[in-house]
Amino acid sequence: MTVPYRYLKSAPLGERLAYQRKTAFIWRGLSLLILTTGLILISNAVLPILYYELTNSRFTQKLVSPVSSQGVILGEDANINYANPKTWFPAVPILPPQPSRITHYSLYIPKLKINQAAVQIGGEDLMVSLVQYPGTALPGQYGNTVIFGHSVLPQFFNPKNYKTIFSTLPKLEKGDEILVDFDGIKYRYLVRKLVETEPGDITVLEQNYDSQWLSLITCVPPGTYLRRLVIRAQLVAI
Repeated sequence: MTVPYRYLKSAPLGERLAYQRKTAFIWRGLSLLILTTGLILISNAVLPILYYELTNSRFTQKLVSPVSSQGVILGEDANINYANPKTWFPAVPILPPQPSRITHYSLYIPKLKINQAAVQIGGEDLMVSLVQYPGTALPGQYGNTVIFGHSVLPQFFNPKNYKTIFSTLPKLEKGDEILVDFDGIKYRYLVRKLVETEPGDITVLEQNYDSQWLSLITCVPPGTYLRRLVIRAQLVAI
């Protein structure tokens, strides 16, 4: 019985070495690409937070660690629904609603290109609108109108998307204009103060009747749930 044999000629040593070098170069290139992509993604998330922390000295604030005693990073708790503004200040009692036939009105912040943003009185979903905290003064009334809005990393800011609408709120400064259209009446507010506070500080919802106040609240640094930024504005003549 004849057993067939087949002989294959191996590539010259130079060709084998060239192939090995080419393969190693490709793998090194892929590794470098993956590493670079990872660093870009991490920087994209971390640098805006660091920039915010380094430039927010104009706010009244108390600095806290980004890791709580329970090990929660950046103030986020998986068991809390942050789309509901009532979870932002857990110690606040639910206030009785102000009597009003109006359920929605509009907010304008020209500097941030926020135009005709819907505000729902007593709403519970910040993904679909801004929300006025129930029981706080209505626009134009003496007291404090408190409006909550969601924020993410500032590079994703879209003034027409309620998931990102307050991401650039920290850019506001004293004297900036905020407009409210409530029941056909336009109100003009000017920013008087910017305050950072802890989730346990309920004084931002207090109703002081010395003037007509407007408070805009979001989470900061943008993209985290660590603290609360409060923009305090006062009603002025149009």
